[in-house]
Amino acid sequence: MARLLASEWIKLRRSIIWLLLPASPLLAFVASWRSSLDSGGAQAWREVLAVGAMVHGYLFLPLLVGIFAALLCRFEHASGGWKQLLALPVRPAAVYGAKLAAIMALAAILQLLMCAAIAGAGLLRGLDAPVPWGMIGMSAFGGWLACLPLAALQLLASTAFQSFAAPLAVNVVFTIPNMLVANSRDFAPWYPWVQPLLAMVPQDTYGFGAFNVSLETLLAVIGGSFLVFLCSGLLYFVRRAV
Repeated sequence: MARLLASEWIKLRRSIIWLLLPASPLLAFVASWRSSLDSGGAQAWREVLAVGAMVHGYLFLPLLVGIFAALLCRFEHASGGWKQLLALPVRPAAVYGAKLAAIMALAAILQLLMCAAIAGAGLLRGLDAPVPWGMIGMSAFGGWLACLPLAALQLLASTAFQSFAAPLAVNVVFTIPNMLVANSRDFAPWYPWVQPLLAMVPQDTYGFGAFNVSLETLLAVIGGSFLVFLCSGLLYFVRRAV
């Protein structure tokens, strides 16, 4: 597994991914810095975080996860790379696991940049309360955790489609309705593309739609859907390799 992860890193070293990673945190930083606040103190930090999470989580986070998956599989789709890779003495499950781990590692870097963006926006605004690193960190971690089902689903799509554009198109089509889906308390927790947003926005910040769903319910749905997508993708990949 370590060699497979090192191989993924080599492929990514000169990739466009490193130019894309700061884009969403920068936009979230600008939005949080320029937003109007209704409160002061610790509550002001919640509002700054909520604005940044909305900008980051509505569109850019799910879109970037799909881009990560497509880029990580693009190398193998070119010139019969899958056959060459699977001809080596490696287990298909290990190859698939390394791809998923690489996607989530990139998502972790993205979320760390998001933490820095929110903290920087609050400090630049001169908020009088100290930086709530715990709240910001839990928001970023929740968003990262909620990316697991989407990462597994997009990895399945990226391995199934040889075209680089096809899984990205699927991701865009299902990401765009996020603004409408988030208003549904019953449907939104089950929708992988909006789960990161729901996990990142501080609880009780907004009083409509799925933003009122309890964290326990959301985590249970995230865990269950991740297992379903992971097992489906792994089964497809192993059978394809055979």
